[in-house]
Amino acid sequence: MLSIAMTPSGFAQTVHQLTIEEMFGLIEQNSKSLIEQKTGIDAAEEGVKAAHSQRLPDINVQATASYIGNALLMDRDFGDAQGLRSPHFGNALNVDVRQTIYAGGAINAGIELAKLGLQQATLGMEQSRQNLRFMAIGQYLDLQKLANRAQVVEQNISLMQKLIDNINEKFQQGLALKNDVTRYELQMQTLRLTLVKLQNQSKILNHQLCNTLGLPSGTIIDPIAPTSNQQFAQMAEAQWQSDAAATNQQIQMAGVSERMAMQQEKLAKSALLPKVAVVGNNSFNGPVTFELPPIDKNLNIWYVGVGIQYPLSSLFKSNKALKQAHLQTRQAREETAVVREQLNNKIQSAHTQYMQSYVELETQQKSAQLAKENYEVVNNRYLNQLALITDMLDASNMRLDAELGEVDARINIAYAYYKMKYIAGQL
Repeated sequence: MLSIAMTPSGFAQTVHQLTIEEMFGLIEQNSKSLIEQKTGIDAAEEGVKAAHSQRLPDINVQATASYIGNALLMDRDFGDAQGLRSPHFGNALNVDVRQTIYAGGAINAGIELAKLGLQQATLGMEQSRQNLRFMAIGQYLDLQKLANRAQVVEQNISLMQKLIDNINEKFQQGLALKNDVTRYELQMQTLRLTLVKLQNQSKILNHQLCNTLGLPSGTIIDPIAPTSNQQFAQMAEAQWQSDAAATNQQIQMAGVSERMAMQQEKLAKSALLPKVAVVGNNSFNGPVTFELPPIDKNLNIWYVGVGIQYPLSSLFKSNKALKQAHLQTRQAREETAVVREQLNNKIQSAHTQYMQSYVELETQQKSAQLAKENYEVVNNRYLNQLALITDMLDASNMRLDAELGEVDARINIAYAYYKMKYIAGQL
């Protein structure tokens, strides 16, 4: 949802309220990286079609028209030369057809490689999509965290102003020292500086998120959903491990690389096998030049048959390539195992941090409650001249830190949850 806000300088700025789902839609629409990778997928699809076309017959047609000079006949010692008149117009039409019926599995392996290349391109785009979404979510949640922190600071500024007014009244009545007023005013300046820093950090982060989403510079992004109050699923680690093994793009890409290595091994094996094809040829030529004098007529010759080709050099060349392909297949299989192990570690770590974030929120909530109660007690004691100004400042700082810790802990739960979904490839 869009709205217009006026800046202090009088310039209108667009406020763009966004949910996480709408943010994902903007990434899909505006990301140059995703657009480029979609083109790569289109190219890979054409590659699959091109690989399938290798099953079609090869047809070569050659047509020529030529000028033929007169023949010259002579002895082997170059003597007794005599010219033989030849028809001057020559024509030739040659049609050659070859249909491969057995290539040692090379054609099928080529088709499978093209299909796997398409899968690889698709998974690569999905991984880029996950990266972009997670980066945007991080900026989105940080923006929300800064807004929450600014709200807490503003509330503390309001409380501090009331306290300053109260101290000023006591100072006017001679019940407080000027030094007491000065200390609170210094604390107020610190709070105001903290608010300015939060607002500036928010501007910087807002600008970065606008670039990520492809929004015009100067757009103010307002996270519309109260993510800090959202309820997230608390599945067991085993369930996350199982889901991640099925959906993580790195695991899937490692599996595709392993299958590609296996197809490359099949291609290497095909070099050791004969190639069989049905062949056909038709030649239409004129004049007949292998007779002397040349005969001014057209001659048509055709044949069909079966051709077998076997490169004997493959016996001492291709075996080394086959061994290399076999080792590459084994390496790809081992790499898949490494990726699975790394994913298992990442999910375990992310799940532990996610569950810890709930404990941190509970702790911060209790701390905020205790800090608020302590502030109220010290405030009453101070107003009754039973506590020092330093005690009041300490209570105020303690309350501010506890409240900031609580709002941060709520956002940290959301971040930990989305991080787990990102690792699992489910954003």
